[in-house]
Amino acid sequence: MKVLVTGCAGFIGWKVSERLLADGHPVIGADNLNRSYDIRLKRWRLAQMTGQQGFSFHPMSVVDRDQLSSLFDQEPWDAVINLAALAGVRASIEDPWGYYETNLTGTLNLLELCQAQGVGKFVLASSSSVYGAGDGPFREDMPTDRPLSPYAASKKAAEELCHFYHHACGMDISLLRFFTVYGPAGRPDMAVFRFIKWIHEGKPLIVYGDGSQRRDFTYVDDIASGTVLALKPVGFEAFNLGSDRPVLLNALIDQLQEMLHKKAKVQHQPPHSADVPSTWADITKAGKILGWRPEATLEQGLRRAVDWYLENRAWAREV
Repeated sequence: MKVLVTGCAGFIGWKVSERLLADGHPVIGADNLNRSYDIRLKRWRLAQMTGQQGFSFHPMSVVDRDQLSSLFDQEPWDAVINLAALAGVRASIEDPWGYYETNLTGTLNLLELCQAQGVGKFVLASSSSVYGAGDGPFREDMPTDRPLSPYAASKKAAEELCHFYHHACGMDISLLRFFTVYGPAGRPDMAVFRFIKWIHEGKPLIVYGDGSQRRDFTYVDDIASGTVLALKPVGFEAFNLGSDRPVLLNALIDQLQEMLHKKAKVQHQPPHSADVPSTWADITKAGKILGWRPEATLEQGLRRAVDWYLENRAWAREV
């Protein structure tokens, strides 16, 4: 199966591309390497794939329909995995226009081109944020009509676009709602990367609220395996990809202190209005239909993230 992976230099896109290549699938990678966060991370991830047999890279944005159209015209492929996005709840409040342009218009461009070129399978990276502030565990059939941020709203809107293209064009579509993804070379705005850096470098560790909020931390390799499994024909389905094991933020900090053998300098700030008190994935459906379950424990995943940071500390501490 030949697959177009958008956002291939992103945290999840990199791991999905590596998993596809390892399974023998040619990957056409597209990424505009934008500066939503330090580009050194994106270049590092891209370098891990450059030169691998079956991988080709095309620098472009999903917002640029003309560039995308030219790429679609070059060669046929079997599926598109759309991982290109602006991510982050808080940043979306500062730039809602940019989030809608990338997350919604970008998705629309890809769906239109898939329909025109006869690409039958589309996988969309959505988010657990579509569930808002409800009580977990979250099931795929629970309400998702109360977003708390432009980011969450853009992901929900992209899901609705996908439903139209399934209904009108018969496109086979998997919607993947990711829960708090972490691991080596992760996003620097996410808790695990920031906490590791702040603890190791002796900087203040900022916690919004009292640290009692829970997050369903999910290791990136498990997310990648679930994303590849979602290429199977399903009609139109949404799937939660999470660990099903929510963890207190304070407990996460305790584990990282033990691994780094350093004490965190915790500073509390008021809770953010866009943050939810808890995320918790019910992953029954992904298990039944995709045959997927997460494998890495939190301890294993955190150890790998810590080891990566220490090995790359010379530049990662500046990110």
